[in-house]
Amino acid sequence: MRYLGIDFGLKRVGLALGDGASGFVWPLKTVHRTTRDKLFADILAVIEAEGVQAVVLGLPEGPVAADGGEALIVRQVKNFAKSLARRVSMPIDFMDEFLTSQEAERELREAGLSGQRLKDALDQQAAVKILQAFLDRPDA
Repeated sequence: MRYLGIDFGLKRVGLALGDGASGFVWPLKTVHRTTRDKLFADILAVIEAEGVQAVVLGLPEGPVAADGGEALIVRQVKNFAKSLARRVSMPIDFMDEFLTSQEAERELREAGLSGQRLKDALDQQAAVKILQAFLDRPDA
């Protein structure tokens, strides 16, 4: 099965592809958000072009709002998932993305990336980490 991993952000959305049979995951691209319609058009184009059969979306489990409810970013990710689900007929799963961006940044810096090159790769690498964690689960 072909998976699309998504690291959702308000400015940039990182995408990664993965193969369920081999467990191999690779970075694909970063979508720079301009409009909601363009974001969904870009993601749907990737889904079609790459033969994606399931989506894994990073969910920030840690943040809590001052009133004890879900933080704004958690609600935004869930709303994004609902909107995507109206546009595709495939499973959409969530994966805890705790510290994925920090781990991705550390790995990219260790690989020698900095400045704009680091920024361009960061969201894709976070999506890789989200999708790899999902595929590495014992029940996957």
